[in-house]
Amino acid sequence: MTAIALEGVSKIYAAGSAREVVALCEVSLQIERGECVAIMGPSGSGKSTLMNLIGCLDTPSGGRYRCDGVDVATLNAESRAQLRLQKIGFVFQNFNLLARLSALENVMLPLAYAGVATAERRERAHAALSAVGLAERASHAPNQLSGGQQQRVAIARALVNQPAIILADEPTGALDSASGGEVLALFSTLHARGHTVVLITHDPQVAAHANRCVQMRDGAIVESSLQA
Repeated sequence: MTAIALEGVSKIYAAGSAREVVALCEVSLQIERGECVAIMGPSGSGKSTLMNLIGCLDTPSGGRYRCDGVDVATLNAESRAQLRLQKIGFVFQNFNLLARLSALENVMLPLAYAGVATAERRERAHAALSAVGLAERASHAPNQLSGGQQQRVAIARALVNQPAIILADEPTGALDSASGGEVLALFSTLHARGHTVVLITHDPQVAAHANRCVQMRDGAIVESSLQA
């Protein structure tokens, strides 16, 4: 089944009186379930705009986007939020963990938003932390964890709702090389287990962990190639 299908998608922003900025220009991209795809490009290439559209954080100005079979254009803001919650797990460069909560409580948050009962939230969050090798750190606050461990907690949080897509934005950008390597190895493991992973990056070393690389420039895809 196709996880992500964009057909002729454009995004145009107003930038002052009678001026428009074309951030994406008729982008077409298909990502199958179980793929690991890197989206690369320099600053201003459109990869961040594309990430926001794939993550249902924004809507296209033209074209069509189907997320795990759902036509996003048919949804209102509340329905898009539900789609994000159910279908997409986000991993950010700066972790975005809440400092006042433990690792376990941070991982439980998406389940709380989904209305899952407390006992089940706790059980599923423990399982997600175990999956990323942090079961013994469940009670620790973010400031008691290394950067690599915080990113593992963020990945566990992304996994806890069993989403169709894991969307990672520069996931090693705030890490040293050793911690970054551990996080990339974890993404490789998740991909091997059948998860759909999309890596947004400017780093060729990160992109090398994907089985396909999509290159962007000036709001368009200029190359999409399989990797050994």
